[in-house]
Amino acid sequence: TMSSSKTLLVLENFIAGKFVPSSSYIDSYNPSTGDVYCRVPDSGKEEVEAAVRAAKDAFPIWSSKSPLERSQILNKLADLIEHDLEAFAQAESKDQGKTIAFARTVDIPRAVYNFRFFASAILHHRTECTEAAATGCLHYTSRTPVGVAGLISPWNLPLYLLTWKIAPAIACGNTVVAKPSEMTSVTAWMMCKLFEKAGIPRGVVNVVFGTGSKAGEAIVCHPDVPLISFTGSTLTAQRITEKSAPHCKKLSLELGGKNPALIFDDADLSQCIPATVRSSFANQGEICLCTSRIFVQKGIYNEFLKRFVAETKKWKVGNPSDPTVNVGALISKEHLEKVRNYVKKAQAEGAKILCGEGVDSLTLPAGNQKGYFMLPTVITEIKDESCCMQEEIFGPVTCVVAFDTEEEAIERANGVKYGLAATVWSSNVSRVHRVAQRLQSGLVWTNCWLVRDLNLPFGGMKASGVGREGAKDSYEFFTEVKTITIKY
Repeated sequence: TMSSSKTLLVLENFIAGKFVPSSSYIDSYNPSTGDVYCRVPDSGKEEVEAAVRAAKDAFPIWSSKSPLERSQILNKLADLIEHDLEAFAQAESKDQGKTIAFARTVDIPRAVYNFRFFASAILHHRTECTEAAATGCLHYTSRTPVGVAGLISPWNLPLYLLTWKIAPAIACGNTVVAKPSEMTSVTAWMMCKLFEKAGIPRGVVNVVFGTGSKAGEAIVCHPDVPLISFTGSTLTAQRITEKSAPHCKKLSLELGGKNPALIFDDADLSQCIPATVRSSFANQGEICLCTSRIFVQKGIYNEFLKRFVAETKKWKVGNPSDPTVNVGALISKEHLEKVRNYVKKAQAEGAKILCGEGVDSLTLPAGNQKGYFMLPTVITEIKDESCCMQEEIFGPVTCVVAFDTEEEAIERANGVKYGLAATVWSSNVSRVHRVAQRLQSGLVWTNCWLVRDLNLPFGGMKASGVGREGAKDSYEFFTEVKTITIKY
């Protein structure tokens, strides 16, 4: 890559309001071509130390601003990103492998909305107050920002999930040291160019690029970073928990899922099938909320399967910048290999692959032959104990199995270590509520998928995470509460 390095995009860390060149870099690939197209700083302790210092220095000024002042700045930043929406969408698609259509309609608009949402929410929080006549005391609470927030975001929805952390952190008056994934750092770097124009004072948001094991670890272990918000794998979260325990840090961890869809025989299949194809394969199946276990009641199992596979086969895989493509490239060569291996394991166990990997042939445009592409894959006749039914695959793969009774469906849906999201398809109102109550899942969607009200809590049970995010929940996480008692 050295010979072509002058044509490569070279990113720099953003510390104390300035771009700082790095001494060493990591290659980042364009997943749809397999070529290196970008060099990302390989930051470690020193860079994180500088970023934390800048964030600490900026804290007194930023935290003393009124919620209204911070709100206006967040709105300005939202306007600036929206103004460059197309450039951001193109960059996200190229860097992550997702389709341009998805980046344009989901990732970047949501990043804009994250700032607008928290710019509004910060103006409407209230604290508690109680009057205790017996003791002649008035008790009330006050909330203050915590300090420097360490924010670590993943590669699947790069700007979308980074802004979901930055927006509430700074809205509440904290300052930030953020680390996006080293595989998808470009849109974060582009956003840094807009901070000054938005009126964000120097040092309020610092972005350090690099790997989790080096840059991420330095943030998590830093004694002056009292709070960590992380989205990623359960394995990494365990390490974060261990490393931050000696410092008693506040943690918000949004982890993986093995999300079930429960499809009852009174489901409206004309709605259910397209939505379930989407919930299985949107963003190449690289969304923690994607459906990867589909339980279908016996009465409609055969019809569902036939129609589901037919719809899946209509999804077009190819160049992410082609607006007619539904499935882009997976994030990396290693990840593609991992996802393919799950399909091989299923086959070895005697499961049936109805379409996709190893069954249908994939034809790609000339420039995309070396990209990390895979057809949407449907597996059936697989046991609940299989790793394909227990572990998060995080690719365009879903398993479809039959069930008899409601009781059985609930028990099997709950029979994994994760508990992030579930979908229920039924036209019976009583059943919908009954089933929703009993699913071990932070989110339950009925007769729809991925409809989000940002006011409401988002997060998972069991191995899917710790804590919740949303208007009230993020406010509580990013502030410290104090109880004040006055005797009168």
